[in-house]
Amino acid sequence: MSDPSLLPPVAVFGLGIIGSRAADHLATEGYPLRTWSRSARERDDFEADPLAAASSADLIALYLKDVPAVRDVFERIRSALGSGKTLINHATVDHATTEFLVEECAKLGCDFLNAPFTGSKVAAGNAALVYYVGGKAETLERLRPFLETTSSQIMEVPSPAAATVLKLTTNLITASTVQALAEGLKLTQANGISPETYLAAINPNACASALASMKVPSMAAGDFEAHFSLSNMLKDARYMLDLAERADLETPGIANTAEQMQRRNDLGEGEEDFSILFRQFELKA
Repeated sequence: MSDPSLLPPVAVFGLGIIGSRAADHLATEGYPLRTWSRSARERDDFEADPLAAASSADLIALYLKDVPAVRDVFERIRSALGSGKTLINHATVDHATTEFLVEECAKLGCDFLNAPFTGSKVAAGNAALVYYVGGKAETLERLRPFLETTSSQIMEVPSPAAATVLKLTTNLITASTVQALAEGLKLTQANGISPETYLAAINPNACASALASMKVPSMAAGDFEAHFSLSNMLKDARYMLDLAERADLETPGIANTAEQMQRRNDLGEGEEDFSILFRQFELKA
């Protein structure tokens, strides 16, 4: 544990699967910490008033779910932002909201880093998130020890917007891969081949991945405990489609996967793991 007197006070906004675990690591490291989420949590560091939480901190880290949450919280804490403060956005948002945060923080004189991450529940628990960080190089270097408390790798990218684009396009691959794995698993099962044999065939193949090793057994077992929720992946897919529209591109793969995710979400499965995509075949049984 570091000497708390030498560490800047921190406010963490968003105490879901990732934010709660990040906050735990920061507390263990000795950062003076306040936390906030829309629903009250039984934590000694919990602050019910978001403006009070932001006012108490030099570093304000957003682990919020989506664009509406980020924009709402930003407006609620706007008066606490200014010189001497740094806002760090870890939420996956759209391009327009990224630009909004950059512009508004500049107007307020508040430093800003855009640092979305890859890594789900296990990575967050192990302080092994990977951050894609866009912002001023001097701000990143100043905050590197802070970011290292919750991560295993920090990838500096050309701009805040680039961080958002890279987060969304890598999630595009993840969502599309799970859709493909689900289709392949169902096809192999329909032809009398076990999930174990399917995965054994994948492992020496160029398509092998940690994602396949994780999701094929859980889909086969019907285990959809959330590591990354369907609702989160669905909203990211919507932001991916927005990126495509901005670039005047058609992206039929993720468009189809988003449609399948929307159907599952409409059935009330949004807080299950996004690999619940596998259940799309039950409707055709």
